[in-house]
Amino acid sequence: MNSFQAYLIMGFDHITDLNGYDHILFIVALCAIYQITEWKRILVLVTAFTIGHSITLAVATLQLFTYRTDVVEFLIPITILLTAIFNLFYKVPKGYSLSNPTKPQYSRYFLAIGFGLIHGLGFSNYLRSLLGKEESIWQPLLAFNIGLELGQLIIVAIFVIIASLFERILNTNRRDWNLVLSGAVAGMALILIQKTWIF
Repeated sequence: MNSFQAYLIMGFDHITDLNGYDHILFIVALCAIYQITEWKRILVLVTAFTIGHSITLAVATLQLFTYRTDVVEFLIPITILLTAIFNLFYKVPKGYSLSNPTKPQYSRYFLAIGFGLIHGLGFSNYLRSLLGKEESIWQPLLAFNIGLELGQLIIVAIFVIIASLFERILNTNRRDWNLVLSGAVAGMALILIQKTWIF
């Protein structure tokens, strides 16, 4: 296995590791309002999150600025809680249907990028510990980010498929499913906030 493959696998393993479920919770909250038929929007949204965390992951790994780890660990569940709260107030646009899609929700993409910046700082400590004495970090950084993206897409795919099956089996509508799921995510985020409280 070459270095690129190794870091790609490390990135994939890091995002799919259940011990780091805070990032998984964020991805689930981010995509909770969408159905499986909206896979293109989901793909763009997850990629926007990747762009956000790639920026700060690179900057922090290069040690271009310093930050407090405990503050980042506190801010990550804040991003999860806020995303879940935004979901609770989400309404399906009037006139929406598969034959009449609405305009892209740019505000949600900017939210994914913005919160991704915070999550990137959370990833950076782990990546720095892996880099050791690598002569160049660019190839490992690229491979790690691709691994993260692949892991995120698989998590979202599994989640959206399960959500779709639940909606059909339980005959629930889109809004009810969103309220239940986002409420559960918000509750878990509050527990994480309590654990990482820095004030």
